[in-house]
Amino acid sequence: MPQPPAPKPLAQDPIAEARRHWEEHGWGDAADGMAAVTAVMRTSQILLTRVESVLKPFGLTFSRFELLALLSFTATGALPMAKAGARLQVHPTSVTNAVDRLENAGLAVRRPHPSDGRTVLVAITPAGRDLVPEAVAALNKQVFSRPGFGQEDLTALAGILTRFRRQAGDFDESPGEGVTAGP
Repeated sequence: MPQPPAPKPLAQDPIAEARRHWEEHGWGDAADGMAAVTAVMRTSQILLTRVESVLKPFGLTFSRFELLALLSFTATGALPMAKAGARLQVHPTSVTNAVDRLENAGLAVRRPHPSDGRTVLVAITPAGRDLVPEAVAALNKQVFSRPGFGQEDLTALAGILTRFRRQAGDFDESPGEGVTAGP
């Protein structure tokens, strides 16, 4: 499936223009930071649009895909809803919404925890398990294998963003340690 056409480009870079205004207004000491943050946010919007367009034919959004993929990585195909939210770094309301929609689509179900009556598990269904590799193949082909960055840029960008996230307290993993996906 081909990627949708990109929107018509603007005549000038609005972030460069914002930087110029920042400097003109005497905020030049923060202009680089404003431009970098704004560029990351705009890039995120562009990439999310690409990902969402690939997932739309599967009836998925990126957040629902992430939850299904996470469940497919677990040994049992299920996780406590709170743990799923923590691993995806989203608010419990977002997990509830994603599970509601995945349940309506027959891709996930809620079930009681076998040993903790206070805990609700979210589990991937056989249909969800079947859908994950199809969606992954489409994402890999249409987005992840050609995201619009060269290999050196990808390596540098991943390193820079990982370092930023670690320093911001996003995670406390020591370099080289893996993250397990079991419940």
